[in-house]
Amino acid sequence: MEHQLSGESSRESDVTDGERSEESAEPTRGSEREPVTFGLSGLRAGFLTCVPIALGVGGYGVAFGVLASQVGLSVAEATLMSATVFAGAAQIIAVELWTEPIPIAALVVTTFAVNLRYSLMGAALEPWLGRLSPTKIYSSLCLMADENWALTMRDFRAGNGRGAFLLGSGIALWLFWVASTILGTVAGGSVGDPNRYGVDFILVAVFVALVAELWDGRSTLAPWVVALATSVVAAELLSGQWYILLGGLTAALLEVIRHDG
Repeated sequence: MEHQLSGESSRESDVTDGERSEESAEPTRGSEREPVTFGLSGLRAGFLTCVPIALGVGGYGVAFGVLASQVGLSVAEATLMSATVFAGAAQIIAVELWTEPIPIAALVVTTFAVNLRYSLMGAALEPWLGRLSPTKIYSSLCLMADENWALTMRDFRAGNGRGAFLLGSGIALWLFWVASTILGTVAGGSVGDPNRYGVDFILVAVFVALVAELWDGRSTLAPWVVALATSVVAAELLSGQWYILLGGLTAALLEVIRHDG
């Protein structure tokens, strides 16, 4: 009887160990299994990682400040715009459209089209940020830009799970953006056209570096090519900045079809 009970206990133990082994061997997807924390270490890592990128963004901020001064915005007005809007492409488009009377409808529609891409970027972060509280999520998204979104995606994919990384990197971008706006607005009269110094190429160089970091092998090539082709065609056929959104949407649609198939 004792031997029988011992045998049954042994078999139960083997079954339990087998189940545990199967659970540990089960393939996991990083975005669903890794814990996401929100603390000072992630905030600091995001800030320090983004400082070199923020320096490049600062050059773009100087260009915006110069353009803002040329259309008649004061230092206070340009600074307030950068501090509250915090969207470089939309701000530059706004000052380029700035005339008397101000074309409010055109400004709203154009900037809305340009910034629609943030809906796709936010959706890409949902597997990680979705596990945080609404306060932490929205405070981070308020400081999301193209540059720190790319850095944050790289950090999450690396398995770090630092939920405050986006906020920390956003703070770095915001500080440099506002400070450079002030500098550009103050120096606007003496700088002239900032593009003659190559300032317009700064963000191109930054984005090339960021895209290289997001390369994930040959599987990445198809959506990138589709996004590029769609953007080029849309830019030729449509006015405004709709090509940005359409390129992102077609690439996202391709990925949905590929994964569902």
